[in-house]
Amino acid sequence: MPLSEEEQRILHEIERNFYEHDPDFAARVRRETVYRHAGRNCKWSALAFLGGLAILVVWFSTSLLLGLLGFFIMLFSAIYFERNLRNMGRAGWQQVTKSVRAHGLSETLGDTQRRLRERFKRGD
Repeated sequence: MPLSEEEQRILHEIERNFYEHDPDFAARVRRETVYRHAGRNCKWSALAFLGGLAILVVWFSTSLLLGLLGFFIMLFSAIYFERNLRNMGRAGWQQVTKSVRAHGLSETLGDTQRRLRERFKRGD
C-alpha cells in the first residue's frame, strides 16, 4: 500500500532532521548492511576459533582443564560462525566473496586491523 503525499512529506521531514542532528550515525546507517554486520561477526568468531586452537595446542599437554577450555571456545565460535553465515545467506556470502576478490584479503581485513592497532596502541 503506497504512502499518501502527507505521509511521504512527514517521512522526508523526519529523514532530513535525522541527517541534520546526527550526521555520523546517519552515515553509518547508510553504509551498514545486515551482510556487513554478519560478516563482521564471522570474522570475530574465526579469530576466537584460532584463539581457542592456540589455547588447546599450548596448554592441553600441561592442563586438561585449559585444553578443554580451548576446545569449548573453538566449538562455540564455530557454532556462532555458522549461525552468522546462515544469517548472511547466499546473497550476503556472494557479496563478501566478491569484495574479497576485488580488494584482496588484506584490504578487506584492513579496517579491523587498523581498529585493533588503534585500540592496543601504547601512548608513546
